[in-house]
Amino acid sequence: MHYALLVALVENRLLAAPLAAAAGAWLGGQVAFVLNARFTFEGAALTFASWWRFQVTASIGAALSFVLVAAGIRLGVHYLLAQAVATLVAMLVTYEINRRWSFAAPTPVRR
Repeated sequence: MHYALLVALVENRLLAAPLAAAAGAWLGGQVAFVLNARFTFEGAALTFASWWRFQVTASIGAALSFVLVAAGIRLGVHYLLAQAVATLVAMLVTYEINRRWSFAAPTPVRR
């Protein structure tokens, strides 16, 4: 979803590559929430709290994607290659945030 929207927006001259990368990352994030809850984090609850935390994390990933694609383009790298690097970096960063926060099991309250 991410790359499909990125390419569609850039090739149809609807958005510049950095903005299209961020939009693609956001759309991909919506699909990724359900897939991550179901598969990556072994049936984590699909709650509003986990969705909200995932959205914050996806926004961090989208911002990171925007910055890295913009930097790559400034260095003369093709936008798709810059996006591939950005995807790898953002995936590693957001996986760790999601593991520790978005889909983390609630900590029991001690009394």
